[in-house]
Amino acid sequence: MRLSLLLFLLSVKLKMAAKTNEAFQNYIGTIELKILIKTANNRWGRLFVFDKGKVSSIGGANHISDAALVWSDPGSAFSVMLKGTEEASFNAAAKGKLKVEGMAYYIQWFNDAVKIIM
Repeated sequence: MRLSLLLFLLSVKLKMAAKTNEAFQNYIGTIELKILIKTANNRWGRLFVFDKGKVSSIGGANHISDAALVWSDPGSAFSVMLKGTEEASFNAAAKGKLKVEGMAYYIQWFNDAVKIIM
């Protein structure tokens, strides 16, 4: 439940930034990309859709995406995402709690987008 709330709040922040943050608007202006953040059991997740300057989001873990961050469990996802550091993400990946499906470049692009708005 906490993970769903965190992902929802992230979607709200991304949508607001797409309307108000000029640096973010420039960053997302031409990209068409779908990023999914979910748990490995597909119980929790959210799809983030970037469509030429617009951001939308859909709850759920069973969506087609260009790349996905897959967490072993919602507690790990919540804890690491709340910290918001590359070190925490790296440690989670090293411990097998986080993996990437699809192109890692897209995940890096998404991480950079989030950094702009934080």
